[in-house]
Amino acid sequence: MSLALLFPGQGSQDVGMGRDLARSHPVAARTFEESDDILGFSLSRIMWEGPEDELVRTANAQPAILTHSVAVLRLVEANLGPVGLAAGHSLGEFTAHVAAGTLDFPDALRAVRLRGELMLAAGEARPGAMAALLGLDEAQAQGVCEAASRNGSVVVTANLNSPGQIVISGDDDAVARALPLAREAGARKAVPLKVSGAFHSPLMEPAREGLRRHLESVSFRRSRFPVVANVDARPVDAPERARDLLVQQLTSPVRWQDCIGTMVEAGVERFLELGPGTVLKGLNRRIVRGVPTESVGTPEDVASVLGLTEAETA
Repeated sequence: MSLALLFPGQGSQDVGMGRDLARSHPVAARTFEESDDILGFSLSRIMWEGPEDELVRTANAQPAILTHSVAVLRLVEANLGPVGLAAGHSLGEFTAHVAAGTLDFPDALRAVRLRGELMLAAGEARPGAMAALLGLDEAQAQGVCEAASRNGSVVVTANLNSPGQIVISGDDDAVARALPLAREAGARKAVPLKVSGAFHSPLMEPAREGLRRHLESVSFRRSRFPVVANVDARPVDAPERARDLLVQQLTSPVRWQDCIGTMVEAGVERFLELGPGTVLKGLNRRIVRGVPTESVGTPEDVASVLGLTEAETA
């Protein structure tokens, strides 16, 4: 149980992501080509060339991050040794299930592309907002949300990322009311986020049904190792349970701090974040001390994991 794999979620995308990996490693290049073929358009071009406003679109960002993460996984998995657990932040939970063998890459890629489209449509049908609160605990954030929710407008805790870092989500007016209330409750910062919808809130309910119908047509297998679910921070390896939790996740908070806690309690002694960016490594610095986290997303990172020299990666 010493090693756990972590996979990033939306927000970790960046123009140019994965391009150097494709240039350095044929396995990565084939992964990006496979993604383009599966989706029927050049996602890799958007990833490598932008423009940024096209990459950050939910329906593009989600498959882009999953593809980058799977490319890294394929490069390093033979060198990792036994994996005890995996988890992914929101979208990244799909990638974790690819790593665990619950889902095939093509099925996961199509699912997250649709997931992004459904989330965007739900956001257009009922516009919402999200905001980051720094310096409040979960109980304080929930109190703020309860006080700001009224007259049919709701705001809820959406991402419980780390101690003192919580994201709230809901109707525009409820989120707007929550910001000054959070500051009054002692938040160091209460900052609106640039998003296309109120993710992980009841406003995403219309997206749940579409995702549920799609995932019912997808083959899920028993995982090779458990994936710790965002919804309840508990390990899951049963196919039907994994499917249900991925649907519930759309309207449930991402309990990321609890997910990491579950892994540490299970005996994890090392984390590897596979994919673009270092967001999860940064969160782990605040969640758990004494358990190292390494981010692997660039050719240099891959070389470090594989024990290669710079010349051997060229």
